[in-house]
Amino acid sequence: MLSPYRVLDLSDEEGILCGKILGDLGADVIAIEPPKGSPARLVGPFYHDEPDPEKSLFWFAYATSKRGITLDIETDDGRDIFKRLVKKTDIIVESFHPGYLESIGLGYDELEKVNPGVILVRITPFGQTGPYKDYKGPDIVVWGMGGQMAPFGEPDRPPFRISYYSQAYLNAGADGALTALLAIIQRASTGLGQQIDVSAHEAAVNCTEHITSGWDLRHAMQKRDGGTGQRLTRLWPCKDGYVSWFYWGGVMSLRTNVPLIKWMQEEGMADAFTVNYDWAHFGGPNTSQADIDHIEALTGKFFLAHTKDELFEGALKRNVQVYPVSTPADMLKDPQLIYRQFWVELEHPELGVKLPYPGAFAATDVAPPVPSRRAPLIGEHNMEVYEKELGITREQLVVLKEAGVI
Repeated sequence: MLSPYRVLDLSDEEGILCGKILGDLGADVIAIEPPKGSPARLVGPFYHDEPDPEKSLFWFAYATSKRGITLDIETDDGRDIFKRLVKKTDIIVESFHPGYLESIGLGYDELEKVNPGVILVRITPFGQTGPYKDYKGPDIVVWGMGGQMAPFGEPDRPPFRISYYSQAYLNAGADGALTALLAIIQRASTGLGQQIDVSAHEAAVNCTEHITSGWDLRHAMQKRDGGTGQRLTRLWPCKDGYVSWFYWGGVMSLRTNVPLIKWMQEEGMADAFTVNYDWAHFGGPNTSQADIDHIEALTGKFFLAHTKDELFEGALKRNVQVYPVSTPADMLKDPQLIYRQFWVELEHPELGVKLPYPGAFAATDVAPPVPSRRAPLIGEHNMEVYEKELGITREQLVVLKEAGVI
């Protein structure tokens, strides 16, 4: 879909998803790394648990569909080469701290002189302006300040973040890709590019609609207690893993809880207390923690007597909201994903293997957005870009390499 367009991706792990999305959509994305490689290559885990900048699974996952070159943009020669690339570029993605590009003479004011139509996507913790703009913002900071941590976790413990990886920055990367596409559309009518200022903090705030809607409806803040005032289990162990199940209160109780209790009764695993319980009023002020503990003790034994597949198939037959908690191995075997040809194998000749990758994020009749190539090695496409596309001679490239420019 984006095959006519070129993207220069200067970002590290904080903006890496933006370029991947554009690359999966068909743009020619060139990841520009420092001569020793991007810091994103140091994010684990690593292939076969071997720490190596060429074996980061994080890099594998988010640098697909990109070519890779090395360039030190802080040097005079590096800046000159970068500007030559900008002349034939549509989108630049960067995640440096505010003011960095300006400090080395590559701010937007300079770049638009080289190419008036260039679009600069800037992904930072708190944006290019405001009192927080110079603050550092690892994911746990912007995720917490964005309102995404307070409602989640056990009621008697502190809040927790949802992911080992930088979820707020993945959201920001997706926002950057979307806004870049809108800027491309606008450029078609104006002929001019623009700066796009993406704040990971604001990207996190924009994802709180599931929390703010509770305030709109009930004028109550979501608490870390499932919304009932009692402690309720959400993930349950079974024979071969975990399933997701939650005892709902209020009007949902009769629709969701009763079918499970009937299923347990069919198999002789529900007692008179659970069968005759006043489910219409479950979760209300008369529901004690002792009642919940009794019901959950029987429920836990029921789930442990079955596999994930057994529970999923039984739930479908009885209209019970029990879902398997899939592991990566489960997802690779998932019949729905296999039927839709979701998984894509990409060759890693340097490892001597093909590895499965998540495929298209949307099914399209023409040019589906799938990873087109595995993540590049450090400087893998230097010759291809510098020699064949910019016309830099091999002798000049040797000099540039010796000087640490590439």
